[in-house]
Amino acid sequence: MTSEIGLQDGKDGAGIVKRDGLILPCEAVPYILGTVDALIILASGLFSGICYHWYFDLALPNLPVYAGVGLLASLIHIIRLGETGYYEFQNSAKPHVEFVEIAVAWVTTALILAFLAFLLKVGISFSRGAFVIFFFVTFIGLLAGRKGMKAILQVSLARGAIGRRNIVLIVSSGEFAVLGASDLLALFGAAKVNRFTLADENDVQSRMLSDMRVLDRVASFVTDQNTTEILLALPWNDVGRLDRIRDALKKLPVAVRLLGDSRVRSLTNFSSSGQSSVLSIDIQGPPLTLTEQSVKRLMDICISFFAIIFFSPVFLITAIAIKLDSPGPVIFRQYRKGFNGKQFLMYKFRTMTVLENGADVPQAKRNDPRITKIGKLLRSTSIDELPQLLNVLHGEMSVIGPRPHAIAHDTYFENALSEYAFRRHVKPGITGWAQCNGARGATPSVDDVSARVKLDLWYINNWSLLLDVRILMKTFFEVLRRRNAY
Repeated sequence: MTSEIGLQDGKDGAGIVKRDGLILPCEAVPYILGTVDALIILASGLFSGICYHWYFDLALPNLPVYAGVGLLASLIHIIRLGETGYYEFQNSAKPHVEFVEIAVAWVTTALILAFLAFLLKVGISFSRGAFVIFFFVTFIGLLAGRKGMKAILQVSLARGAIGRRNIVLIVSSGEFAVLGASDLLALFGAAKVNRFTLADENDVQSRMLSDMRVLDRVASFVTDQNTTEILLALPWNDVGRLDRIRDALKKLPVAVRLLGDSRVRSLTNFSSSGQSSVLSIDIQGPPLTLTEQSVKRLMDICISFFAIIFFSPVFLITAIAIKLDSPGPVIFRQYRKGFNGKQFLMYKFRTMTVLENGADVPQAKRNDPRITKIGKLLRSTSIDELPQLLNVLHGEMSVIGPRPHAIAHDTYFENALSEYAFRRHVKPGITGWAQCNGARGATPSVDDVSARVKLDLWYINNWSLLLDVRILMKTFFEVLRRRNAY
């Protein structure tokens, strides 16, 4: 079977790959690897129970119990490894088996299972001997499964059966000229590649302007196509250009890697093969791994769904109060920027006599005449934010994340603060680390926004599921304790 690597300039969309057969998107690889691990653990659990009882000539074990233990162990183990990026495509495609990572995650899982068995007093239903067999059989199975999946991935990459669709290549014309088809196979797995070429201008000023135009196109493409990774194929000795490009890409919530240039590849005896590892330097990591995004999204769906049901009487009473208080719609809709800068309509209970959603949106002030009587109460208690649970359920927002601002304010703050765009590396939230630390209400000055941005960036860089739970609890008490929103 032959494959042909095709690249096309990003201004026209995506590059086209011509090959026979079906191409599996690399985005599906983490789900496949996680499923394989889950099946190995589940099968090992059933196998250990059956073998133990057969060897000691005991009655057939309660298989649903062993299956339940296997499913619980699968969940714990996959979450533990997923937090480290173990299932991500770029890690799973590397040739070596991560023995230490698998060992630590599985030992931790076994200890958690033992603790739960002691705590819930279910050890009598699961023999200790069977548990020891389960532990060792599963560990061997996980190592063998990882080795086997890596071999399958290597063969699939070489044949062009796996496609890396959500990827952008920024390359100088000089570097691209020396990249052969086999180099591209090693880098991209014979996949669709969206290429943006930087001109090799002799004049520094002209080159800077040309680079900025190309990077603007890259930003638009990344936003529209949900790109997950950007690769830079640029000469390493052009430090000034690399710094400018790195700073320009900071606002995009994607992983950025600098590939070894032609000189570095020659020094490291780079082998042009789809089975070889590729020398690269991580310049910017993704805000959350695929597993972390999935866990956070699952939590968002559960919380928003049950919160909408729980607060349904509040929704009804608030809607009636708004209608009786002043003329106008119950729900106020305003455009905001979300993850990766994408615009969406955010919902709030109407608290003002005006519905401003344009280029000029004056911020609310204390004793603002635009605020209605019922609106003042709704804003001080944050009840006006409850309709955003619908945005969360729809996937435009998260329960926890940086608060989005009106488009007019967002543009101004982004121009005033270089780090402001980092907030869009995650979905905006109904509440966040800044809000539960008292940063609620208006932002009359750039200094106020800067303080919130620092808190938001800390949240993005330190995200965990437990941190989200902590923020949720702190927000509840913060709303009760302070009423500084107006």
